[in-house]
Amino acid sequence: MAFRFWRRIRLAPGVTLNLSKSTASLSLGPRGAKYTISPRGNRATAGLPGTGLFYTVHDRNRAGRGGAAPAPSVPQRDRLGLGFFQRLMTPAEEKRFIDGIRALNDGDQDAALAALEDAGDLPDAAWMAGMIRLRREELDRAKAHFEHALARLVDLGTLFSKYEIAAQASLPITSDIFAHVFPRERGTRLALVEIAQLQGRHADAMGHIERLLEIDTSDPVVLLSFAELALDTPDDRALMDLVVRATVHVENETPVDTAILLYRGRALAALGMPDAAIDVFTLANRRRKDRPTSLLHQIRYDRAVLHEAGQPARARSEFERIYAADPEFEDVSKILEV
Repeated sequence: MAFRFWRRIRLAPGVTLNLSKSTASLSLGPRGAKYTISPRGNRATAGLPGTGLFYTVHDRNRAGRGGAAPAPSVPQRDRLGLGFFQRLMTPAEEKRFIDGIRALNDGDQDAALAALEDAGDLPDAAWMAGMIRLRREELDRAKAHFEHALARLVDLGTLFSKYEIAAQASLPITSDIFAHVFPRERGTRLALVEIAQLQGRHADAMGHIERLLEIDTSDPVVLLSFAELALDTPDDRALMDLVVRATVHVENETPVDTAILLYRGRALAALGMPDAAIDVFTLANRRRKDRPTSLLHQIRYDRAVLHEAGQPARARSEFERIYAADPEFEDVSKILEV
């Protein structure tokens, strides 16, 4: 289900949402100025990144403290360059990794991918190549790269750190919710979840989600991904029980919490607990500031469906309000016989 969330929502350090419509985007660099490659054209940005592939090189541009003058800016190509003698001492695969980053810096994605896959035994190169393959929707090849990176977690991120490159990717959790991830186990498994869902491998996707929940049971992005995936099979009572247990601590603090509460309410309804589900939907509906209208409509719609059994007049009132705001939402016009 598509929710139209605010342009970009900060959840926690290193976790954000945006409305990018690309399958995956790649960012190298800290907050601030970024260079963006996307289907809409290449551009430099100093604010929030748009869709597509974007990257920059981390540059510590201040020397000392207090009144010290800023250090001279170092061009991106120079920061990614390997001098003659350094290249003699650098392993071949590592040189190809740098060649791939330089190709991205030059806007040549094909050359970047070729170089990164030549260095594919290195987990950082595999992770980067996996993101590019995922963006191209070449799922089997992307999966192979991510699985290789996952198998060498102890080394993942070492080259990014060595060359002061802060890698970040944007991956879809639901159709309109993107989480910004990094070359770590969390980011790699979320990429594999996305691929498994696209390929219809529900069990594989759930296996990665379960591992992510072991790492951090309170991660809101993982919880939302888990709940959204679990509600594909609402007849699985054991799974619905897990959704309820995993989301018991969620409060309605952010729009993502609101989305999680929608799935929590649905899980309770699937377990035959309509009154408890209605209470959750009511909690989710209490905060409306910064919440997307479509999400609020969906919560009220689900609550109205539950009210139909015992309070039909209240249910109709809810449907009428949804219809007044959006006559095309779900099947409200049919329910109201408009």
